[in-house]
This record gives sequence, C-alpha cells and structure tokens, in this order.
Amino acid sequence: MKPLALHEDRYFDPAPAVRDKARALYERTKDLPLVCPHGHVPPRLLAEDEAFPEPAALILEPDHYIYRMLYSQGVSLEALGIPPEGPEADGIQVESDPREAWQLFAEHYYLFRGTPTGAWLDYEFSEVLGVEEKLTGESAQRVYDQIQSKLDEPGFRPRALFDRFGIDVLTTTDPASSALEHHRQIRQSDWDGRVVPCFRPDAAFALASAGWREEIRRLGQQTDREITSYDGFLQSLEEQRAFFKKMGATSTDHAVVEPVTQRLSEQEASALFDKALRGEAGEDDQRTFQAHMLLEMARMSTEDGLVMQIHPGALRDHNRAIYERFGPDSGADIPVPTEYTRNLRTLLNEYGAHPNFNLVVFTLDESSYARELAPLAGHYPAMRLGPPWWFHDSIEGMRRYRRRTTETAGIYNTAGFNDDTRAFLSIPARHDLSRRVDANYLAGLVARHQLSMDEAHEMARALAVGLVRETYRLDREAHAPAGRTAE
Repeated sequence: MKPLALHEDRYFDPAPAVRDKARALYERTKDLPLVCPHGHVPPRLLAEDEAFPEPAALILEPDHYIYRMLYSQGVSLEALGIPPEGPEADGIQVESDPREAWQLFAEHYYLFRGTPTGAWLDYEFSEVLGVEEKLTGESAQRVYDQIQSKLDEPGFRPRALFDRFGIDVLTTTDPASSALEHHRQIRQSDWDGRVVPCFRPDAAFALASAGWREEIRRLGQQTDREITSYDGFLQSLEEQRAFFKKMGATSTDHAVVEPVTQRLSEQEASALFDKALRGEAGEDDQRTFQAHMLLEMARMSTEDGLVMQIHPGALRDHNRAIYERFGPDSGADIPVPTEYTRNLRTLLNEYGAHPNFNLVVFTLDESSYARELAPLAGHYPAMRLGPPWWFHDSIEGMRRYRRRTTETAGIYNTAGFNDDTRAFLSIPARHDLSRRVDANYLAGLVARHQLSMDEAHEMARALAVGLVRETYRLDREAHAPAGRTAE
C-alpha cells in the first residue's frame, strides 16, 4: 500500500525564513469560515439533502477538470460513465458500472500529478473522506469501498458536510428565468445553512441562440407577462432581480467572450430586440446587444445594490463534437486574449465611481493582470479584481496573480477568494490551497522586510474572509456555522 499523507508545509517556500512565517500566517487563517460568493454547486443538492449515490457520481461526474485531462489522453467520456445528451445519445454505449469508470479513473490518476486538480483531489481523499492510501489502478476498488462506506453515514449527507466544512455562505449560479424552487425549499426547511442565488441573465441576452425565445418565454412566465417588447424585457429583468434579492442574492454574473460595453439608444435597443423576436438576429446583433445590456446591468446594480461580476475571455464549446454530444460545461472552453482598457471604458466612465456599485472582473488572460486589470482596479473605486479563474486558480497561477497585481492595485482592490466550483467536495480543498499560497506570498514580503508580521496577519485574514465579505456585501445575516470559529 502506498500511503496518502499531505505534508503540513505543502505549498510553502522551502527556505526556512519564509516557510516558518508562512506556517504562522496560515495557522491564523486555516479555521476561519469559508465564504463562497460564486460557484456552481446545484442548489438541489442541499435542498433535497440525499445521500451521494456512489464515489464515481460524487467525484467524477460533476468535475470537468477531471474528464478534460482524461479526454486529452484518449479516454472517452462515455467510458467514464458520462451520458451523452440529445438525439445522438441513442445507440451510444456508455459505461453503466460505476466501479469500471472508477477503475479507469484510478489507472490514470497519475496524470494529475503537479496540477491543481491533483492537489484538490488529494485533499478530498485524505482530509474529507479519510482515505489513507494513494489512488492507483491496484488500490482502486479498496478506495472505492472505503469511500462508499463513508457515503452511507449520515455525517456525509450534503448539509452535514456543509456544516463540517464551515461554510458561512454558499452562492449558487441561477438563470434569470429561474423560479428558485430549490432555494425556497432550503429556506422553508429547519436547516440554517445560508445558501443564496446569483442572478445570471446570459441566456436572455443571447439573441442569436436557438434557445433565446424560449428563455424569454420563461422569463415572462416568472414575471406574469408576455414579453413582446424591449421595455417589457427590462421590466421583467428588474422584477426578477428584485425577486432574487428577496431570496438572498447579493450578486449578478455575466459570462462574455469580450467585455465590450456600448451604450445604445432606446430605439436602437428596441430594434435589435424586435429583430430577435422575428428570429432574424445574427451574431453581430447579439454582440452589440450584450455590450449594451452590460451597461443596463450596471445601471440596475447602482439601483438595487447587487454586485456585478463579469467573466470574459472563454471561447466556449471549442470542441463542437463534445458540445453536441455532451452539452455545455464539458471541459472544452478555451481562453482567448482579452482586452479590458478600451472595452470597459464606457461602463467605468458611467458607473466606475458610483457609491452603490461594486464590479468584480475576472480573467483567463494572465497577460492582462499587470498591464490592464491592476491599473483599472487601482483607479476606479467601484472595480475589484476577481481571483484567478479556472485552472489559473492553481498554486502557480495564484502566485503570478499576487506578484503582478499587488504593486499597482494592492490587495484591498481585490475580491478575496472564491472557489468557482460545481464539485462540492472540493470547496474546502480550494480554500485551503488559496490560504496557503497567500500566506506564503505574504511571508515572502515579511522576510524581505516589506511588511511586519502584524501587517501580514491582518492581510492574510482579509484575503481569506474579509475582502470577499466586503466586496460581495455578504456581512448581512452573516453567521459563524458549526465547525469553525468566527472571524
């Protein structure tokens, strides 16, 4: 048996002058509550609170980081038990035995050595699930059985794990047309875990997509109106934002390839909307409409106080065959170069100094950190930098982010950390990784006599909890859940 043991000084600098300080800083933050302002854990998981079915469904299926890597090495998604969608699904053989899918995963587990996914998975196995041996092809079935035995215990239900992880608040991501039925179910239960929605209207802005008119119909259903005009569309959006806020939402989220912002006249916006209702809108129309609607979302945020997030820079569904067979979020979204200075100028000139506006900007394009994003956040009062996104929320990605942004923006113009995951068990692993990397970064500044240890302690707490609570306006109704001490 190859034992699985996580070193207590993992991710810290090997030089004692830094490592000892990093360890001391981390000790002061490791047990703070987990504040999760942006993610994709399905609210149904916590509403229904059912036992996880088995290890493969728990760990493999929700995490496209895993099957992206396996697919790159020639492992088919069908062999991992991932079911295809749509008409092409008929006749396709999918592995139905979760043990076989798990065996295949275990035989390829070595692929994740040195990657953030490997770091998260090792933490999940060791710290969350109590696995004591490394996952290999030889140990696969023993590890499967050990995890399964844990999943049969009441303490491994979703709500029990939520409390055990010390999650103070968890934000989901929900379409603008959602009735938030699972959030209602959570609020009506006797469980006091704080799970709140996030308003994501991307589908309502995608004029040229095949599903746009259906999304508009659903949005109208939620607001008791048939949407036949741009004015009615805006009213429905405002009403749904108010509904989301009533249900606990503090933020909105917007994923675009380019963060273009452009102000249209009401007549121009109405003409594009009417064109889309006739089924005549094209990609250029959609791009223009999205650029205008980002400004409208910013305007609404100044009025209702919802924090606005922009996630640009991902060319989604790059692999058409994977998208058509398995749908979105199947591991084929690829980064592209992203320009912010010109693209955000209109939005920031209109709202960048508004006292009731918080804008969190993310990126996949690391080259923009020092050149554009840090100078913008270091100037406009409303703007904050989101943490490195996707596979950049890694050990090296986090280090590069801190080095390239702190000199210009400081840490107090950043939004702290968010885990941005749909893999529920990985949440504590991701926060632990972030807290270790930030402790190590600050320890380096102390070792170079740029900071005192007292200053570093304050900054470490801010990076772990304080900045994210402030940026996302999550102090309201905040509480310290069981299993962690309050900040």
